[in-house]
Amino acid sequence: MTYDSYASPFSWRYGRAELRALFSEHERRRLWRQVWLALAEAQSQYGLVTAEEVADIRAHVDDVDVDAALKIESEIHHDLMAEIRVFASQAKTGGGKLHLGSTSMDIEDTVETYRLRRAVAMIGASLGDLLRAFATRIRENSGVVCMAFTHLQPAEPTTAGYRFAVYAQDLLIDDAALRFAFENLTAKGMRGAVGTAASYEQLLNGSGWAASMEKSVLDRFGLSAREISTQTYPRKLDFLLLSALAGIGASLSKFAADIRILSSPEFGEVHEPFAEKQVGSSAMPFKRNPILCERIGSLARLLPAYADVAWQNAATNYLERTLDDSANRRTILPEALLCTDEIVQLAIKVVNGLTIESKRIADNLRTYGPFAGTESVLLEAVRAGGDRQAVHEVLRTAAMQSWSAIAQGKENPLGSLLAEEPELTSRLDPAEIRRMLEPSGHTGSAEARALALAERIEKLEPFPAQASTSLGRPSTGAPHGARSG
Repeated sequence: MTYDSYASPFSWRYGRAELRALFSEHERRRLWRQVWLALAEAQSQYGLVTAEEVADIRAHVDDVDVDAALKIESEIHHDLMAEIRVFASQAKTGGGKLHLGSTSMDIEDTVETYRLRRAVAMIGASLGDLLRAFATRIRENSGVVCMAFTHLQPAEPTTAGYRFAVYAQDLLIDDAALRFAFENLTAKGMRGAVGTAASYEQLLNGSGWAASMEKSVLDRFGLSAREISTQTYPRKLDFLLLSALAGIGASLSKFAADIRILSSPEFGEVHEPFAEKQVGSSAMPFKRNPILCERIGSLARLLPAYADVAWQNAATNYLERTLDDSANRRTILPEALLCTDEIVQLAIKVVNGLTIESKRIADNLRTYGPFAGTESVLLEAVRAGGDRQAVHEVLRTAAMQSWSAIAQGKENPLGSLLAEEPELTSRLDPAEIRRMLEPSGHTGSAEARALALAERIEKLEPFPAQASTSLGRPSTGAPHGARSG
């Protein structure tokens, strides 16, 4: 990595090193060569390529020379053909058989599908780690009563574990969508210029063996193909995948935004991890900004934009193929995956390092929780013979007086006010009124539901793996360090 020319932040700042290596130009070309080798090996079974030619191709399969290929590309304006020429110049015996019967997208789409599935499998595994981190938090806080907020105003009590379960449930939906996208990421196959496999059928004299040859190549990469293709695999699959990634972004953006709200001094109930020597502001040394959650929100906004471009690629891929998707796919596919990887890793760090401020939770509950019991008081007073409208007005008046007291920094006086109100005490015992205002009695089935969701997460099957033992793995380089944004 050099720093004297523009580079995408995803090439060095965001996403894990292993993913960046997977989408590097060197790895892309190395995998192209692996497809050409697999194709030559398959074709050798039908007498189209000799054993000596295959051995020569295999001997030079990893001799990627990006600079040499780029020099040729500057003259011929075709990146894959330039790579073929470099490869053929190295494999002087077998190079003449490279790419036999193929069109560019036979090679490129095989590699692209393979890389996408490898990346999705990695992200899916991390998503599982995140879900299990949430399950731990759910269990730890299943019975911790706290205030819930609607319209950003105090509403009724819930539990901290139930709130964590809300985020986890969203991610379970995303996990299912990502698994669906993974299972549907199929390759184009070895089908030639318009998907009919005519060139391969010609080479094999119409024997019908083209499908068997294709399977031999795809098996090498752990891939399969659909019955029908054009010059490319269906571009709808890109949209399907990027939509699933955008869903993860939406879920984590909400989670991060909620943590930011709850960490503000007015709430003060949770805080994301903050390192001992971390600097919050260059001008204000006292600042403790929630930069991890802010970064999640910032990056997540990119994901629906990537999905929108994929939609347009699918919708305007005219007839058997047009090339107006090619340039943007070089950006949207790797960056959407790296972006998702980054926010999932950040979320794991936040969930595992989250500080739960029990005293502030209790303070807020003591201040706002009694309001939640007013409906119970209303119901029981009417059941005891009171006029519903009259009781409602008594409760409303007392609540408004209590809000004024809170605004002046006083304790919530609602219990005392209602325990002295004749319209209520003529029918209900004052001690019973105070009991009904106790917040912990108004969380319903929150604890049981949250624990049930945690158990569901803990029983979740691991995300499917995508591996090809014969292809090796790209080098990962150095991992990225801590950043401020």
